[in-house]
Amino acid sequence: MKTRIVVLGAGFGGLELTTMCSEALGDDVEVTLIDKNDSFVFGYSKLDVMFGRTTLDAERLPYREITKPGVRFLRETITAIDPDKRIVSTDSGVHEADVLVVALGADYDFDATPGLLEGGNEFYSVAGAQRLSELLPTFSQGRAVVGVCGAPFKCPPAPSETALLLHDYLSTRGVRGDCEISFIIPLSTPVPPSPDTSRALEAAFAERDIRFVPGRRVSSLDPTRHVAVLDDGSKMPYDLFLGVPKHRAPDVVIESGMTEDGYVPVDSSTLETRFPGVYAVGDVTTAGVPKAGVFSEGAARVVAASLIAKARGGQQPAPYDGRGICYIEFGAGRVGRVEVDFLSGPKPTGSFGEPSDALAADKRHFGFSRSARWFGR
Repeated sequence: MKTRIVVLGAGFGGLELTTMCSEALGDDVEVTLIDKNDSFVFGYSKLDVMFGRTTLDAERLPYREITKPGVRFLRETITAIDPDKRIVSTDSGVHEADVLVVALGADYDFDATPGLLEGGNEFYSVAGAQRLSELLPTFSQGRAVVGVCGAPFKCPPAPSETALLLHDYLSTRGVRGDCEISFIIPLSTPVPPSPDTSRALEAAFAERDIRFVPGRRVSSLDPTRHVAVLDDGSKMPYDLFLGVPKHRAPDVVIESGMTEDGYVPVDSSTLETRFPGVYAVGDVTTAGVPKAGVFSEGAARVVAASLIAKARGGQQPAPYDGRGICYIEFGAGRVGRVEVDFLSGPKPTGSFGEPSDALAADKRHFGFSRSARWFGR
């Protein structure tokens, strides 16, 4: 019988893993990819949608376009996971796996920050970015606050990008002089593994008169008084609040018994969980790397290579190295890049590529190449 590989979640990790298995094994395996959504959207595209640089419809990549040997996509909502038996229940049926890969990402815990939804706006979900694309044109004066409500959070540079792109957006509309921008983050610097990247971002904040507040977390919002309360009790008034919600694993993963302290622990070198035949990749794990698509993709490559080696009798892959590249929007169409290494040395390290038009082109190629690889575009 064919090996049954069931992959939960069609993000960076799920898409890369199923693509590799299809390329190497084709119809020799039975790969089932399950996601509740009908399409994929690159995380960085949400900022483009939010600031009116594109439309959501233009950025959607429909999962129905996935046509790969040995792979079937099912749009279903996962209702239960039994990691001991490797059985997954959905709103449409039950799926049994020989190998189970959990790549469901992180969900947003809006209740963890009282007042966030009533008094502010989150921009990390697709729906949130879409709502803000309609709200931002109505903001022409006052105090804008970009605030992070908990760590870890997905795509660590994204809040910095948001503050810088908001400056550009308001400047283009000719109202920047009537607006204040503040940026609150619980990290000590914008990108801790790369001091050069952090210095460049802080210099960009200063140049654009963006108030930077590191080492602080937004703990609640007072919608009536339009005040953000920080974790040290200090208060910051706002007229527009753009928030990054606290993250946690999806409820169905927590209820499965796989998590510890809100996430799935894995062997960082192999992405194996404590359950035989069960792997986890990406934002749902505590793999020792940032919660970002490129790291999920890298982890998925290791898992896929291991499954391919087992099927073909080949050599197991090298351990996951925790390396990745993140592109950072600095505004004015220029993009920087940070290359980080989280697992190969005694501590995380990073190198910085100065913002340029060339790196903006590299970022576009990054998206185009994956659209082609995963969706055949």
